[in-house]
Amino acid sequence: MNKLVFGNLVHRPLRSLISILAVAIEVVMILSIAAIMLGILNGGTQRTSGIGMDMFVRPATTGNLIGVTGAAAPIKVAEVLRRIPHVTVVSPVNIQIKMDNAVENIYGIDYASYNALRPFVFLSGGPFKHPFDVIIDDVFAATKNYKVGQTIPVLKHDFRICGIVEHGKGGRKLIPLTTMGELTDTPGKASVFYLKLDSVSNEAAVRASILATPGMDQYDVQTLQEWLSVMTPDHIPGFNAALYVVSGIAVVIGFLVIFQAMYTAVMERTREIGILKSMGASKLFIVQAVLRESMLLALVGIALGVACSYALPVGLHLRWPALEFDITP
Repeated sequence: MNKLVFGNLVHRPLRSLISILAVAIEVVMILSIAAIMLGILNGGTQRTSGIGMDMFVRPATTGNLIGVTGAAAPIKVAEVLRRIPHVTVVSPVNIQIKMDNAVENIYGIDYASYNALRPFVFLSGGPFKHPFDVIIDDVFAATKNYKVGQTIPVLKHDFRICGIVEHGKGGRKLIPLTTMGELTDTPGKASVFYLKLDSVSNEAAVRASILATPGMDQYDVQTLQEWLSVMTPDHIPGFNAALYVVSGIAVVIGFLVIFQAMYTAVMERTREIGILKSMGASKLFIVQAVLRESMLLALVGIALGVACSYALPVGLHLRWPALEFDITP
């Protein structure tokens, strides 16, 4: 029977090749969508971990997924937090979402305190020198081969690239905090305050002290590990559902492609099937031959699709960083 199956596939090479490619494309689509969605999630958590904070404080109305609903807290809150025992660094950050050509979060930072959380690693250039300077990471720089000194638009204003840093330090574009306030009509405001402690063992004491401070009881105080523990597909509304729906559609399309190929094959082989029956072949034998042929096409297509998926991230690596769905707190 195996010789019969291989003979049928070889006899119609174009149809067999098209069926294999169709299955491979569906496999690539499923794996690529899953990889992109999980990559965006993991990339966001890795960049948050790389900031160097131990805890963060933010207004209770701020959401987890986008990380910011606007700069809702006075920057003066940083002075209150600096007086809390065991707090060594407080960095106010104004994070604003941008939805022009791509969805991304722009960070407005106080360079001195933000760098004190964990120092930037500059690959070229250096810190801000002028109000309209911007620091970008190497991943974003690679999308269009940006260099220090070039001008890029940020929040509908031209900024000069003053430095390119290693990725993993929060946002991919960082501008001065005061400039962010002026451009977004949020002067003197911050979205979140990143805290570094003298020891992570003091997290509980610091949280209690913050919430006991007059006027701070309405703020959300979380440790980095607490936030990371909930940033999983199971805890993000609609993440798994979207992944299952897209994957299910791809599977159905792949099934229809194979079904159409096998239906056509049966219609084309009416004469051959008649000859097999005249030679004593049973209906079960014929059905098994068709199913084996379908299975072989599917397995080869799946193998090809998986192999292509391993090579695909090489081409997507420089494109997808431009698409941001930042989950930074």
